[in-house]
Amino acid sequence: MKQGEAGRLAAKTKEQQLMHILEIDFRQPPRVAQAIMHDVQACLTGTADQVKPGQMRVILVAMEARHGQALAQTMQREVIWTVDAGQEDYEVQMAYGVAAMRRQRIQRLLCEAVAQNAVASQEDLARALQVSVRTIKRDCAHLAGQGIFLPTRGNLKGIGRGQSHKALIVGRWLRGETYDQIARATHHSVSSVQRYVQGFSRVIQLQQQGLNRDEIALLLQIGWPLVADYLAIYQQHDSPFIRERLAAQMTRFQQRTQPEKKRVA
Repeated sequence: MKQGEAGRLAAKTKEQQLMHILEIDFRQPPRVAQAIMHDVQACLTGTADQVKPGQMRVILVAMEARHGQALAQTMQREVIWTVDAGQEDYEVQMAYGVAAMRRQRIQRLLCEAVAQNAVASQEDLARALQVSVRTIKRDCAHLAGQGIFLPTRGNLKGIGRGQSHKALIVGRWLRGETYDQIARATHHSVSSVQRYVQGFSRVIQLQQQGLNRDEIALLLQIGWPLVADYLAIYQQHDSPFIRERLAAQMTRFQQRTQPEKKRVA
């Protein structure tokens, strides 16, 4: 088969048709159209490797569901939760104890739910972590006392909204704290703090390239509330010192990824 013929056949696939509709009819940039198509494929067909070790599928209430309805009549959504993050959770347990590890898991599960357009209750958390609802309530009260916003269904019902734990951690980093200092103060692993900062840096980088909140969320596969948190906290701390610190972080991240690209080539 000639190369031209192969190209024309590829252009006739359902995927390419969807890409064409997104790019032409809905005027989406090619990379955003690609991200949308990936999400559509995952929703319609799924993949065998979606659930990794330590993860589980759960059914949660959809983010857009109205309050006050019977559960049987409430819109729901299937979500993949990372109940056990392996080494990351182990580091927290060894350094700060089982309760600290569980509280980190609570924050992670709630953020994963929001990123997949769903919202969890304290009962959902208790079931996934195999503890009592009373334990979850106690953990949530402890985290709230530290100023951490937990996007549970009950909290999202209210009008106000605080910053997520990831935004609070990024705020500490922007003010000059090191990864080690933040990890000790927040009872997180150093690797998770580093990952939050890298994610924040990528959000700001895309925003500076002209992408809006929804486009960034699609490209990075994270929830738009987290993108909004990151953009807001950057605006709150914007200064020459912060811009210099963020530029240095982006340079370090690019240097770490360059060797991997060379090996692939």
